[in-house]
Amino acid sequence: MASKDITITGKDGSFGGYLATPGNGKGPGVVIIQEIFGINPWVRSVTDWYAGQGYMALALDLFWRIKPGVQLDPTKEAEFKTAFEYYNKFSVDKGVEDIQTTIATLRSLPGCSGKVGNLGFCLGGLLSYLAAARTDTDASASYYGGGINTKLAEAAKIKKPTLLHLAGSDDYIPAPAQEEIKQGVKSHPQITVHVYPGTAHGFCRDIDPRHYNAAACKLAHGRTLDLFKKALA
Repeated sequence: MASKDITITGKDGSFGGYLATPGNGKGPGVVIIQEIFGINPWVRSVTDWYAGQGYMALALDLFWRIKPGVQLDPTKEAEFKTAFEYYNKFSVDKGVEDIQTTIATLRSLPGCSGKVGNLGFCLGGLLSYLAAARTDTDASASYYGGGINTKLAEAAKIKKPTLLHLAGSDDYIPAPAQEEIKQGVKSHPQITVHVYPGTAHGFCRDIDPRHYNAAACKLAHGRTLDLFKKALA
């Protein structure tokens, strides 16, 4: 596995990315969509892990229009607060456009098979769902995406397989919102919802013992890999 920081060129300007590639230098592509903490060491570790599973994995800097190169630690109160300040200035619509640019960039890289999926966490989970609706991604896996219940009309545009991983005890996505999501997509042929009982928002963030649930995260990533093996073959 090899990794490096790269520059991604979009219609509004250039922004950063972190690219990790398998040992053989080739494979399908996966775009990794950050939480509200930037391409921090945890996002880089997830990107590396997917490269280790045989994917060309590329994480993009969502906050570049506000402040390029953000890397925040969610376990530190001041940095957690700063993350929400960036989030409140963030344009979801521009973020989805940047994801499309990143998908196209990844497809063009030597070694990429041309198939590209995505996965995202928290804010990235919402953007993964919206990417399923608005981009030409081949598959999407959304982890505890806040606000999906307010954008259920977008589901009609989803044509490729999509997973929604929800934390059963999520302070940011309470039970009524989760029920809206489940009811809103239950008849959609391409969307599958998985709920992980008793888990908190951020259950895959292994740097944060307050939220991390190893068993649930392993199960969720296993389901995502199963999706990618089929959709990105």
